[in-house]
Amino acid sequence: MNTTSRVLLAALLCTAAVACSKKVKEVPPPVTATPEAPVTQPADTSGIYGPEDLDTDACLRNRIVYFDFDMDNVRPEFQDEMACHAKYLRDRPSSRMTLEGHADERGSREYNVALSERRGNAVSSAIQANGGSGTQMSVVSYGEERPVCTESNEDCWQRNRRVEIVYTVK
Repeated sequence: MNTTSRVLLAALLCTAAVACSKKVKEVPPPVTATPEAPVTQPADTSGIYGPEDLDTDACLRNRIVYFDFDMDNVRPEFQDEMACHAKYLRDRPSSRMTLEGHADERGSREYNVALSERRGNAVSSAIQANGGSGTQMSVVSYGEERPVCTESNEDCWQRNRRVEIVYTVK
């Protein structure tokens, strides 16, 4: 190999080495802030709940369980909340809750009192199935006596078919 070829080969190798050693810095696309609807997250099972979590944790803030017409079983969309409240009771053995059952205005007074008690017991069973202690819960049945809505239409009746979770000792 002659000198010119060697010089060209060396120059070519140096250029290739320099080109390969350069790192191209990739710039990520700018993030635009878009408002999102709040999403209920399942309970964080890693930490221990404290009383302050009742107001700050998205799952624990949900303290109303709604029911379908003439039904006393907890709907599937409320199962995550039941797990959160059960975990809170496990983490805070001194805490207590009252489950207040309610019904809409349809049906007799006696029927609605019995139905709202069954609804309260259904929420209690769901919390106990997730590990909550039954000794920390009590059920109160109000029937149709404490409506949140007084109109006579389906939207109003749906809001009155509920169990409210009230922490009496946090």
